[in-house]
Amino acid sequence: MRFARNAAAVGAFAALAVGATTALATTASAAPNVTPQGVCGSAYKTVNSAAVGSLGTVYLTYDSANGKNCVATIRANPGTAKPMAAYVYIPDTGASSDDSGNYTSYAGPVYVYGKGHCVSWGGSINNVSVSVENSNCARLKEHRVTETR
Repeated sequence: MRFARNAAAVGAFAALAVGATTALATTASAAPNVTPQGVCGSAYKTVNSAAVGSLGTVYLTYDSANGKNCVATIRANPGTAKPMAAYVYIPDTGASSDDSGNYTSYAGPVYVYGKGHCVSWGGSINNVSVSVENSNCARLKEHRVTETR
């Protein structure tokens, strides 16, 4: 009888250890290390960013080889899907791209050709949005707005 109890205790401990290891592994992999280059592509360099409150950051990146800008909104704490958005707009040409939906870690990437042009861009997470107008150009002053709806 004593052997049966010890075997049962060892079996229960082993099951608990395996379950804890699995739970910890799931938790660690549930929050991937998302970067602007991971979302937009390794050739894209971050040229600007804007905090979306404490919820995350919107990144403006640029690839000098193809003249394209990319924008991605990345959450600080990935998890349950939340409403998110990312957009980029070139006022001089009217070119634009946007993405919105319920996402667990990031919105985007959105791309637009913008070499030699001012860029307007932004994004949102839940009820906090940020927009940056006339960014990354010498002739106009950048204007940032963060709103909570």
